[in-house]
Amino acid sequence: MGLKIRMTRGGAKKRPFYSIVVADSRSPRDGRFIEKLGTYNPMLDKGHPERLVMKTERIQHWLKMGALPSDRVHRFLGDAGLMAKPAIHETPKKSAPRAKAQERAKAASGEAAAAAPAPAASA
Repeated sequence: MGLKIRMTRGGAKKRPFYSIVVADSRSPRDGRFIEKLGTYNPMLDKGHPERLVMKTERIQHWLKMGALPSDRVHRFLGDAGLMAKPAIHETPKKSAPRAKAQERAKAASGEAAAAAPAPAASA
């Protein structure tokens, strides 16, 4: 049984509210969970103390038991100092512009630089 520390969605339509729970990795997102470990309310300001509430002792316990956090929860734990922050993934090379598009962009920037008149010095 693989354990995950993840979020379950609650709240009304267009008013999300999330609970941070530990659950079996095979159970559905909003389905059965083992223990509630905190809450996250994205509707509140970033500095608000109730935006993210976590039971740090219980989270540490479940991490020792082998539970793996989801990507978003991993970021929360990294910000709280409970884990190392996740690595920031660079944009893949597949999404970079191709050769012809790079040539067009280079030509356009060259034309823009040539077309721009030199600023006249005021006397």
